[in-house]
Amino acid sequence: MTSVLSMHDTGPAPEAQIVRDLVRRGAIVAPLVVGLCALAWGVDGAWSSAYGLAIVLVNFALNAWMISTSARISYALMMGATLFGYLFRLALVAVAVFTVRDLAWVELVPMCITLVVAHVGLLFWELRYVSLSLAFPGLKPAANAPDSDPSPAD
Repeated sequence: MTSVLSMHDTGPAPEAQIVRDLVRRGAIVAPLVVGLCALAWGVDGAWSSAYGLAIVLVNFALNAWMISTSARISYALMMGATLFGYLFRLALVAVAVFTVRDLAWVELVPMCITLVVAHVGLLFWELRYVSLSLAFPGLKPAANAPDSDPSPAD
């Protein structure tokens, strides 16, 4: 009998598909976020906001990589990578902020606002496009996709 702890995933990685879509959406809103911070805090605010947005997108990409890689090895490792990976990524975000906080170009307020709003905002925006179905793990299929609208047989 096979233990659940020794099982692993050999299928496609829906988290990679989701994070690619999430990064694409982040690239869409980046000019708006950076522009608003440039208006409010000047050039330093724009650079700080761009840096904060980069931290967010790298954080999401690292999370997807950790989950998809560990799931191919074992589900137990995936559970550990999910739990301890969160703590590790949280520490990385803190280190990324603390290493630049005293530099001349850094404005902490726009960077921290961008970090919080981008994390939460991108997750809620992506939630509209994620399929909660085992038939289509990952993103929802497009309405005109061949699998989502079967035509009657001739």
